Amino acid sequence: MHAYRKLSSKVAKSTPAKKAWRSLTWLGVIVIGLVAVNLIGVLTAGGSWAPKLALDLEGGTQIILAPKLESGQSVSQEQLNQAVSIIRQRIDSSGVSEAEINTSGQNIVVSIPGIPDDATINRIESSAKLEFRPVLVAAAPSTAAIGADGTATPTPAATVDPTLPSTPTAVPTNGSDLSWVTPALQAQYAAFDCSTIDTSNVAPADQPLVTCETDGSVKYILGPVEVSGENVSDATNGQKTTQSGATTGEWVVNIKFDEQGTKDFATVSTRLSGLTGVQNQFAIVLDGKVISAPRTLAVITDGNAQISGSFDQASSKVLADQLKFGALPLSFTVQSQDTISATLGSTQLVSGLIAGLIGLILVVLYSLLQYRLLGFVTVASLVVAAVITYLLITILSWREGYRLSLAGVAGLIVAIGITADSFIVYFERVRDELRDGRGLESAVEAGWKRAIRTVLASDAVNFLAAGVLFIVAVGNVKGFALTLGLTTIVDVVVVALFTHPTLQLLAQTRFFSEGHRFSGLDPRALGATYRGRAKFRPSDEVASAKLSSASREAAKRQTIAERKASELVGSSTDRSTDGKDS
Repeated sequence: MHAYRKLSSKVAKSTPAKKAWRSLTWLGVIVIGLVAVNLIGVLTAGGSWAPKLALDLEGGTQIILAPKLESGQSVSQEQLNQAVSIIRQRIDSSGVSEAEINTSGQNIVVSIPGIPDDATINRIESSAKLEFRPVLVAAAPSTAAIGADGTATPTPAATVDPTLPSTPTAVPTNGSDLSWVTPALQAQYAAFDCSTIDTSNVAPADQPLVTCETDGSVKYILGPVEVSGENVSDATNGQKTTQSGATTGEWVVNIKFDEQGTKDFATVSTRLSGLTGVQNQFAIVLDGKVISAPRTLAVITDGNAQISGSFDQASSKVLADQLKFGALPLSFTVQSQDTISATLGSTQLVSGLIAGLIGLILVVLYSLLQYRLLGFVTVASLVVAAVITYLLITILSWREGYRLSLAGVAGLIVAIGITADSFIVYFERVRDELRDGRGLESAVEAGWKRAIRTVLASDAVNFLAAGVLFIVAVGNVKGFALTLGLTTIVDVVVVALFTHPTLQLLAQTRFFSEGHRFSGLDPRALGATYRGRAKFRPSDEVASAKLSSASREAAKRQTIAERKASELVGSSTDRSTDGKDS
């Protein structure tokens, strides 16, 4: 029996150490995983071991967009604000890029950090209205000549072209009526060169349009606008699913129209589904070019349409973004595109880093003065938090387009205080347990149970504030919110997987468990009194205070009858004492 008890005690004592090593192992896995992800990005995806910098620290490219106005047309501030919002959504659709989009008179000024790629430039320059037009004529450009009988003879690889009336006289009755194709329009179609198409290729909404596919592979005559891009409420890409919910592996684009768009699209799809050839197609026009011309396979009355075809994940995402963010209230042309210098530059970045370093040094000095050698646990925890945060920011930089601005640096500096606060809460809880007479191992476990609730509550508030800022803010404030929220999550991970396990292991050492005066966990210095066998009891002052507090609490809980009885007993005792004294 004695041996059994001894073995059980040994196993019980080793449990905290085992848990500590398990937690540290998981932390190591996380760090190695982040390093591996970043290494893969550096080798295969153009990543870097350093985060990209934002406009205020690196400089970038400035693009000025001027509205294309017809004679007598004016621009309202509401239209400009709506255009700014949509352009910002286009740029930020791949992540936080710290771009600045503002208005200057009737122009929109877009400033992008660094040298933007072609896809980003296209998102900005594709600024014409999004339109849905029915297809009247379609053929490959090389076979688009119209003969005497008014027909275009496509090659076998081209889209089938219907017969055109040579001299239409009837008034068009709907958007798909071939009476739109007049001799003048036929001549324009025959002479149209797809290689010279640009953003100026527009037509009034109630008139047909001659245009081409974005790659110049097909030339079109399109009917008037029947659904406006402003009526697209949402567009997403994803894999097509069956009625049972299984995915087919085919990438599609899902469109959702608003109330007006639902009505208009139901009318058009009802008509197009009954037509054949190219007249069954409904072209999506952006910036004067056809970005897609899908066939109409069914009547759609619920406002939810799906475009399928030879999409992959990337191309379906591009089309979804164009549909979702393409409905500008005005058409714009690129007036100028220039390289701009950093508004703050490396000097301010160095100043920000120095400020962070000063804050870090002050936290370290306070920890060492307050907690002696225990303060080195704070230093080590801050180093681990810094490594994890740096790896996460670097990964977000090449993976999601995140750029570090001076506001983001400020978020990282604030995180030093948040992280140090969590350590202080934990250490003070442990010291409170030591004052109550617990041994160090027991104090570490009891203190952790009390501290983790406080740490989680505090970090939850910080994360909630960061989340609200990230959702409602734009620009640099959004970058600050992202770094603040990121470091708050890192704080929880480090406290749980590094700080607490480290303290569990230190509690096993003789230096800390016996309360060396330089350990920061000396029970005598904390007010506890030695009571033998490495155990301490609370000091007389602490015990008296607790007893007095308990007596007051008990008195508060007494009933009226109990209080009267207590007073009678006290009065009798006093009289008895007086009699004896006399």
